[in-house]
Amino acid sequence: MSTEQIQNNSASTVNQDVTAPVDLHSDSSTQQFLTFILGDENYAVDILRVQEIKGWSPVTHIPNTPEYMRGVLNLRGTIVPIVDLRMRFSMETVEYTELTVVIVLFIKSEGRERTLGIVVDGVSDVLSVKDEEIKQTPDLGGSISTEYIRGLVTVDESMVMLLDIDLLLSVEELNELEKAQ
Repeated sequence: MSTEQIQNNSASTVNQDVTAPVDLHSDSSTQQFLTFILGDENYAVDILRVQEIKGWSPVTHIPNTPEYMRGVLNLRGTIVPIVDLRMRFSMETVEYTELTVVIVLFIKSEGRERTLGIVVDGVSDVLSVKDEEIKQTPDLGGSISTEYIRGLVTVDESMVMLLDIDLLLSVEELNELEKAQ
């Protein structure tokens, strides 16, 4: 998919609620993922964890938080912490533009559900993956900690990293965020 196609796709999906009815009679060995771009890499999160996709808007900074914690956003009365995935993954930072997207997700931590927003370069597509297509994550060197990656899948000729969004922030980091709010 070209950069222009990704940007057009991202722009058309901004501010859309992506929750959709699930066919309970479908093949249980197939999962769906929302794919997105960070730099030149393709990533994906479980689509059932996605609450909303919205365009970038300024956030309220919280003092004494890690740099990758961009701040919080008031989303219809819910305070949502916002994490810049580029910074979290030690990637080169870029300026936010009208094409920058925030994916609002449900994460599970300490037996409860929390809401978290992640800043990404653009949203690509919804990907259906059979369980047997998911490959184990190899040691990736140092570019990204593999603890966040639940597996890899090949799409056309590129690899997509499937993120385990529940492991993106530690329990301690989530608790510190709640105290700061």
